[in-house]
Amino acid sequence: MILANTAVKRKAVFLDRDGTIIHHIPYLSNPDQLRLLPNTADSLKKIRNAGFLAILVTNQSGIARGYLTKEMLQLIHERLNNLLKEEKTRLDAIFYCQHHPDDNCYCRKPKPGMLLMAAEEYNIDLKKSYIIGDDPKDVEAGSLAGCNTVLISKDANLLLPVSPSFLAERLSSATEWLLAHAKSSLQELQEREGVSPTGIR
Repeated sequence: MILANTAVKRKAVFLDRDGTIIHHIPYLSNPDQLRLLPNTADSLKKIRNAGFLAILVTNQSGIARGYLTKEMLQLIHERLNNLLKEEKTRLDAIFYCQHHPDDNCYCRKPKPGMLLMAAEEYNIDLKKSYIIGDDPKDVEAGSLAGCNTVLISKDANLLLPVSPSFLAERLSSATEWLLAHAKSSLQELQEREGVSPTGIR
């Protein structure tokens, strides 16, 4: 169980859903259609073992468009959690935006609302956190929130409104990069503060 609003700030990896951790099906409305992408469970294990919260942030305008209900989305996410449980891992939290793009809400990516809400609820240091997604909107949301950003894409020449911190072909390589980046950033901070890896000045 996660204890929110503790004195020590947490770090998180925010994950998009469709096309990032599960196969993309437009306006997925049937739990039986949900399939994990390869290496999703392994990547989540590595993320959580490194001390990050794994938090899903997903736009679900299908609710506003009438393609599915909130109750059906809950069933879809229950299946997702069950599949991850079978692989002996889990998400720490799920945030979703149910609004239509025309609603101009604050939570729909590329706006950072879901990340900011998660940061408030779980006491997250966004500067030490990451977002991984397969849509430029994920990069924009993460950048606005102050996170490091990883875009999953095989198009190295993709024109983007905001450049990601890293471009990865799949979730597994995105995870390997962010873990290495986080370790390097920690070492740089310790060197600036005169602290050795053992914590001795």
